Amino acid sequence: MEYRLEHDTMGEIRVPEAQEWGAQTQRSLENFKIGTEKMPIEIIRAFAVLKKGAALANRDLGVLDQEKAEVIAEVCDEIIAGQFDAEFPLVVWQTGSGTQSNMNVNEVVARVATRKLAERGSKQVIHPNDDVNKSQSSNDTYPTAMHIAAKTIVIDQLLPAIDAIYATLDEKAKAFSDIVKIGRTHLQDATPITLGQEVSGWVRMLQLSKKMIELTLEPLTELAIGGTAVGTGINAHPEFGDRAAEKMSQETGKSFVSAENKFHALTSHDQLVFSHGAIKALAMDAMKIANDVRWLASGPRAGIGEITIPENEPGSSIMPGKVNPTQSEALTMVAAQVLGNDATIGFAASQGNFELNVFKPVIMYNYIQSVRLLTDALQSFNDHCAIGIEPERTVIAENVERSLMLVTALNPHIGYENAARIAKAAHKEGTTLKEAALATGLLTEEQYDQWIVPAEMVHPNLKA
Repeated sequence: MEYRLEHDTMGEIRVPEAQEWGAQTQRSLENFKIGTEKMPIEIIRAFAVLKKGAALANRDLGVLDQEKAEVIAEVCDEIIAGQFDAEFPLVVWQTGSGTQSNMNVNEVVARVATRKLAERGSKQVIHPNDDVNKSQSSNDTYPTAMHIAAKTIVIDQLLPAIDAIYATLDEKAKAFSDIVKIGRTHLQDATPITLGQEVSGWVRMLQLSKKMIELTLEPLTELAIGGTAVGTGINAHPEFGDRAAEKMSQETGKSFVSAENKFHALTSHDQLVFSHGAIKALAMDAMKIANDVRWLASGPRAGIGEITIPENEPGSSIMPGKVNPTQSEALTMVAAQVLGNDATIGFAASQGNFELNVFKPVIMYNYIQSVRLLTDALQSFNDHCAIGIEPERTVIAENVERSLMLVTALNPHIGYENAARIAKAAHKEGTTLKEAALATGLLTEEQYDQWIVPAEMVHPNLKA
């Protein structure tokens, strides 16, 4: 491998000739050989949005040469487009302010931009600190990139995934609205509902989860940009933060503003805790939906078996013909991971000391992983499971017929204790509920047939 010598304030260091990064990136690579978790590319692209916005704001304020600003913006566009993904190799487990990833972006932009200018006959050199990082500090750029990345990935990826599975299950709820089945509470038989009503509960979960997540997006609108090192804005024009945030809004098509209080923006990540909390709520709803599906589809001979789900792949390496609810299993594992991520984010966000929180990379690694996983898992569950859910009408009807909890409809007519006596007798003697009821002499067959109508029990408030 061929190398070149790069230098920073600590001296010279060898950098692979084929790479665009500089000395500080190389030092980070050599000093933090910890784990395999890389800085999420969403953070890098958010940084590119930031660096472009900063360069153009500095140009407009007259503190950065126009030629420099425009070539910086050009390189940032290429980073946003994914052209230089391989140039951002740093791990999550680095300085807690994300300084080295900020410099990684600065160095790549500076080197590529300088080469572009040289190819155009310009002798100007783009400096990673003096030009690309102008009016900025890692302490305000990394939290700015955090909010840009979080808001972008939620709006562009997670919300559409929620919409897709919502539409599927809403259609199922309507299609299954006339299928009367036995309800279950405490994993025990309860009074009847329709399969459509059961699925409608899932639909409402998704609807509310989306609304709660959307509520958390507004706080992410605030950016730390303009705070520089400790929140005072030292070395930045007084208008820089507002102008840069406006440029970032234009670039992303999403609303951003420079935070009113930069001292808060640098040291607190409560907005991300709040946002991830709503994402966790979605994950917990997804866990419930996936568990309901696999329970209802359990069997095929010795389980509940009230619905069928698509058979996507063999389920066992030893039991021929076995098919498992694998999409439910994948989604519930994702939910467990999101729950763990939430604990990490909450603890990391509590570790702000004085003017800075230095757990920023781990917060964003976990936040982005949660959104990525939930987006993919919800889409997969929708495409490979939810779309194919169908009722097993015969099993559903048999379970309703055999249920002892239909006796609840007799409470208003013969009282709770008499109804309980009938249910217990039927269960103990292995008879039908009707047989046990008639044996008591408390009601006639005509009355039983009039009062025990499962289809009327699912909408009791609509009965005449």
